[in-house]
Amino acid sequence: MLTVCGQGDPAARRVLIQPMDRRELAGLRQEAELIAALGGRDFRLLAVEIQDWNRELSPWAAPAVFGKEGFAGGGRETLQALLELCLDREKEYVIGGYSLAGLFALWAAWESPCFSGVAAASPSLWFPGFSDYLLAGDPGCRRIYLSLGDREEWTRNPVMATVGERIRELAAWLPGRGVDCRLEWNPGNHFQDPALRTAKAFAWVLSRS
Repeated sequence: MLTVCGQGDPAARRVLIQPMDRRELAGLRQEAELIAALGGRDFRLLAVEIQDWNRELSPWAAPAVFGKEGFAGGGRETLQALLELCLDREKEYVIGGYSLAGLFALWAAWESPCFSGVAAASPSLWFPGFSDYLLAGDPGCRRIYLSLGDREEWTRNPVMATVGERIRELAAWLPGRGVDCRLEWNPGNHFQDPALRTAKAFAWVLSRS
């Protein structure tokens, strides 16, 4: 059963859905305040707690890229559970997240037409086979925000170092598919200002809806 926490207006027409770990959940109120301060209006932010990041958010199984823990590919079960939060046809749903949750958000939009926008902050586009999957498919939404820290692609990990090339490639491809897309570069590495980066992502999507 999903653990879901909310911030913002419960009656809002626009619902933002974000997978989060327990540490991120502690800053949920701050993130909602940041979204509002950046211009986001009329929204409800729903945070879904993720217990096993590599299992629950990976779209398919893949070997370890850092450390020893691989990816179990449990994303489809997570997506099916999240779609249960999106049953009100009077509302508009935006999915987003940070790091692997940002990658999951992109994958969810390719898998389901339920989402009107994606807020992918520092998404893990180095994930094996993911860029090929995206470019061979079709996004189910028409607004996508992408961001990356300007030091993220300078990692010594050869797989993760491809993230810059992958995100530029995706940002260049999306407009040709009719997608309103923004790619923003933030200062710092992958671990700098995740709440602010995610809030900027959601605020931009809200501003374009």
